[in-house]
Amino acid sequence: MKTRKKLVGSLLLLVLIVAVSAFAQVKRPYHNGSVWNIAFIRMKPGMETAYLNFLAGSWKANQEAMKKEGVVLSYKVITTEGHTPGDWNVMLMTEYKNLATMEANEDKADDIVQKVVGDDEKQRQGYRERLEIREVMGDRLAREIVLTSKP
Repeated sequence: MKTRKKLVGSLLLLVLIVAVSAFAQVKRPYHNGSVWNIAFIRMKPGMETAYLNFLAGSWKANQEAMKKEGVVLSYKVITTEGHTPGDWNVMLMTEYKNLATMEANEDKADDIVQKVVGDDEKQRQGYRERLEIREVMGDRLAREIVLTSKP
């Protein structure tokens, strides 16, 4: 009798586990896409051309070198009007295959920046110069969600 109760109890537990795992398998209407590093920048008044010259020159050269080496997939520059003096008016977006690839290529990206932009001191000098023409308002790391058809 004890063996029968154990057997029935075990079967009930097994059925419950199978039912819960089947219920837990939710069909999501999306899959994870690429990862974007997004910087929100405010060009200072009267400095738009100076900052856009930097983006079209050194920044773009660096992005293109990283794209050529497979570190990044793509990049974008988006501008908008600021609605308040504290609003950002440029968004810099750099696309990576995924978070793991982005992290795995950090050393490679550093080497590319060293070659394209220059050594650490030259990079610091560039940061100091850009302080006069722009302000970094913040940055985000975002994952693209690719929507799929729902049956």
